[in-house]
Amino acid sequence: VMAVVPLDATRGTRPAQEAPRPLRTARPAPPRRSRAGLVLPVLLALLALPLAAAAHQVRPTPYGDHLVRVAAQPGGPAPRLRTRGAAVEAYDTVTRWRHTRAGRRPLAVSAAPGQAFALWSDGMVTDTERADGRSVRWHRAIPDAAAWLRTPDARGGAGVLQPLDPGARMLAVVTPQRIAGYRTEDGDLRWVLPARAGCVFEPASFVRRSGVLLVAQPCADSAIAWSERIIAVDGLGRVVPGRTPLGNGMPRAGLRGGVEKELAPHR
Repeated sequence: VMAVVPLDATRGTRPAQEAPRPLRTARPAPPRRSRAGLVLPVLLALLALPLAAAAHQVRPTPYGDHLVRVAAQPGGPAPRLRTRGAAVEAYDTVTRWRHTRAGRRPLAVSAAPGQAFALWSDGMVTDTERADGRSVRWHRAIPDAAAWLRTPDARGGAGVLQPLDPGARMLAVVTPQRIAGYRTEDGDLRWVLPARAGCVFEPASFVRRSGVLLVAQPCADSAIAWSERIIAVDGLGRVVPGRTPLGNGMPRAGLRGGVEKELAPHR
């Protein structure tokens, strides 16, 4: 009888070979830019500069000013001023220039040598070069005036703009609450005269006498003397006996090379 002995089939056999790993392929090196490839971005940047400058020029100005020179006429007399629609115009035989502000309209104008003052519906006062309207020198906002200018009492801004001094070196802006004096050269605020308690100024009620501006100041209290109901101002502020006002001139160079402001003399 033959016995059958079970055999281990795995003995003596070679181990199964592992599957071959995929070979790593080297990444292709980035192509080197040629000189032509470097020049193209530079040219595009140079071409974009004029476009950026043009976009800067067409941006709206902070106060919405728009000046148009209609006719250049150097020399001759200074042009007159007028309001027409939404514009301030300077004209003689023809319109020289036109000044508009986006969404605003002029209420009143006042002329001085070389300067054109305008009061606008938002309570802004501007000073434009009178001869050719090349630029607006300065803008000044009148405090608490925009709402008042929309009322019938404002009378279209009559009497609000009052040039002072023989050479109009100062501009008085008269509103019911206060009279403010601005230096016309740069628009610097030099003095403020508030109305008396219980009283208001009437810009449209004024007269001029010997370089002095007299403005009516009606009061609710009948006991206030009539002399207190009329206020006299000039370029230095309120005219009162024995005053020692500050100077309104531009700052000048001091002895030490700095800037020296004009001060009132010793009392």
